[in-house]
Amino acid sequence: MDKGGERGGSSVPDEVWEEFLRSAADGPGDAPKEPSARAREVAGRLRTEPAEPTPWRAHTPARPRRRKGWYVAGFLASLALLVVAVDPGGVVGWSDGKSPAGEPLAQESQRPQEAPAAEPAGRATLADPFRGSPAARWANGTAGITVPAAKATGWMTKAEVQRALARTRDFLAASSLDRSVLRGGRPEKAISLMNPEQQDVRTFVSTSLSAPDEDNDPLLLFSRFDPAQARLVGDVVKARGRITFREGKRGALEVTADVTYVYPVAPAGGGDEVVRTIVRRETVVSWDDPEKVITKAGTFTLLSYKTDMTNGGCDTYTGYFRPEFGGGGSDQGTDKSRTADPYDRSKAMGKGHEGCGTATRS
Repeated sequence: MDKGGERGGSSVPDEVWEEFLRSAADGPGDAPKEPSARAREVAGRLRTEPAEPTPWRAHTPARPRRRKGWYVAGFLASLALLVVAVDPGGVVGWSDGKSPAGEPLAQESQRPQEAPAAEPAGRATLADPFRGSPAARWANGTAGITVPAAKATGWMTKAEVQRALARTRDFLAASSLDRSVLRGGRPEKAISLMNPEQQDVRTFVSTSLSAPDEDNDPLLLFSRFDPAQARLVGDVVKARGRITFREGKRGALEVTADVTYVYPVAPAGGGDEVVRTIVRRETVVSWDDPEKVITKAGTFTLLSYKTDMTNGGCDTYTGYFRPEFGGGGSDQGTDKSRTADPYDRSKAMGKGHEGCGTATRS
């Protein structure tokens, strides 16, 4: 073909060329099946009813009410094989409608229509910690978080919106992907992006990190493992999700992040057993107009936050995820009638339930 895309001076036989044209006209063939995995438990806690940012002429800082959500224990549940035939026109995040088995998925551009289908059974290992998990095809770290194209919104110009979206993703990285924080460190970078004038949130963060309990649990915002109990396997955390934005109250830029993270871990004392802790977070923040709301430049107001987790501990409030090893823990006190798939991103995060339920896979 010449530079203009026409067939000029080609040595390709006519019948081959005609077959190529027919194939191009017919479009892609059968839709692939998005993979899935094996079982452990799901959990969460919910914080809703967004905080109101503080107007300039009001001197009482925002105090959002917090509603309890639900945790799920981390014991091994029964294997669930979910084979989902997907319409190529409706598969979210596949740029060309096809994604052969084993190839990385494109970024998630909107909520998927189905849960990922089942992966071939396989046990996670130190060398292959995402084996048997849909996360094996997810991107690494922040590469798995879709950031939309910016446009002028509310009080912000397009460039300012772009900067706010980037800083929101910086918060996600600092709170859920930073290696020092994952190893139990204090999330200073994440905290520095939070509006210091939002006093109740600052108090919650400070209390939860120093004296965690049921009402002050840092795992609602930050991912942390106790280095004396669990160690991270490898250098990769898989992530999948997206950031969206709209104009909020008082012309603010309201940004929502809905992301699932998959952490492979092994016992701190050694050994080759590998389990996965899976965490889905929905975080809503407001980048406020400093002419209307008391804020610090470069920081956001936290409006709401929800967390569901699998194999992170059931109703334990140590300030750390506590994955279970040795084939899972006791199912005492769990509600086996309530199940959830931690990889299913087709449903919005709900209000959840108290206590522990059962995950269909891990």
